[in-house]
Amino acid sequence: GLDQPLWVQFGTWLWGVLRFDFGTSLWTGRPVVEELLVRLPLSLELALAATAVSVIIAIPFGMLAAMRQDTWVDYAVRVISIGGLAIPSFWVGILCILLLVIFFGWGPPLEFTPPWIDPWANFQMMIWPVITVGYRYAAVTTRMTRSTMLEVLREDYIRTAWAKGLRERAVVVRHALKNSMLPVITLIGTEFAFLIGGLVVTETVFTLNGVGRFVVDAVAHRDYPVVQALIFLTAFSFVIVNLLVDLTYAWFDPRIRYR
Repeated sequence: GLDQPLWVQFGTWLWGVLRFDFGTSLWTGRPVVEELLVRLPLSLELALAATAVSVIIAIPFGMLAAMRQDTWVDYAVRVISIGGLAIPSFWVGILCILLLVIFFGWGPPLEFTPPWIDPWANFQMMIWPVITVGYRYAAVTTRMTRSTMLEVLREDYIRTAWAKGLRERAVVVRHALKNSMLPVITLIGTEFAFLIGGLVVTETVFTLNGVGRFVVDAVAHRDYPVVQALIFLTAFSFVIVNLLVDLTYAWFDPRIRYR
């Protein structure tokens, strides 16, 4: 259809998207959807697991650093989080592989095994990429949690809660943490959408055949149908995640209502 006008080409492509038909790969000769479905579960699992690890680490540590501001706890959390921001995740992954190969003779598996087929093999393959990506992700989220918590802890209603004699747990968790989560949720959602198609180097280091590596291969082979499909997937992921983030705001902030 390259001899057709641009608006006809775009309309044909858009009609194919509505039918989940992204065309045929110029490199493999298989439908793009089939190629994508092979790689998407791995990237989704890695993104979800890294997000879970980062949230479990970042929110408690960020909250603790804000509660113990300018103490050794705060300094330790800040050093670890700054390290996660400064050190590239792929370099952390290379160090992990080198240490595991040297001391334990471990090498990354070459074939992805879904968790419902062999959970242990899946765990062995995904644990180190998840830790590598989750560390960098947690560093960003920890910094944001600490900053927003410090702002909320200086508010008048927090001082009122302390003056009423409420316990520290009630003041921090029920009042301060919940009201400081909106920027943190936005950051978590944006990072998650980025992880679905943005783990190019990490997937290459750990030989993971995911969406990020698929992008690199498609660009290298000038596989335009695949590139179009992956760009559309990334944009669609950001739209859906931002929508879910906006809907989540109402649960954390009672002043927000959607009618």
